[in-house]
Amino acid sequence: MADRPSLTGRLAVGVVLAYALDQVTKVVAVARLEGEPSVEVVPGLLSLTFLRNPGAAFGMGASMTVLLSLVSIAVVVVVSRMATRLRDAGWAVGLGLLLAGALGNLTDRILREPGVLRGHVVDFIDYGPFVGNVADIYLTVAAVVIVWRSWRGIALDGTKEST
Repeated sequence: MADRPSLTGRLAVGVVLAYALDQVTKVVAVARLEGEPSVEVVPGLLSLTFLRNPGAAFGMGASMTVLLSLVSIAVVVVVSRMATRLRDAGWAVGLGLLLAGALGNLTDRILREPGVLRGHVVDFIDYGPFVGNVADIYLTVAAVVIVWRSWRGIALDGTKEST
C-alpha cells in the first residue's frame, strides 16, 4: 500500500503524460497519414491506417456518438472521484489509464468534426481486425488491470477482501 497523497499525485502526473502522448500521436497521424495509403510496419500484423471513427470499438455504435461522449464524461467524473480514495498502486495504474484513455477519445469527440459531442475519433494503429489509437491501448490495459485487481479481491484502499 502506498500513501494516498503521493499515489494521487503520481496518478495525476501519469494521466497528464499519457493523455499528452495520445494527443501528440493523433496530431502526427492527422498530419502524416490522412489521405495517404496504409504504411505497413510489421508485415501482416501491424500497419498505420488513418481513419476517423464515429463509433466505439470495431466501429460499433456509429450512430450513438453523443451517447458515447456522455458515457466518457461520466467515466471521467466517476474515476476522478474514486482517485481520492486510492491507496493501491495497481488500482492507480488501472484508473489512471482508464482516465487518460477516456479523456483522449473524449477530446476528439468534443473538438473534432462534425461537432461537439459528435466528433469522430482519430484511429491509426491497424492491428488487422480493428484500427485504434493510443487511448484505446490505455483503455484495454486499464480493463485488464481493473479486472485483475478485482479478481484478486484488492480494494481501492489496498485492503484485501476476505473470502
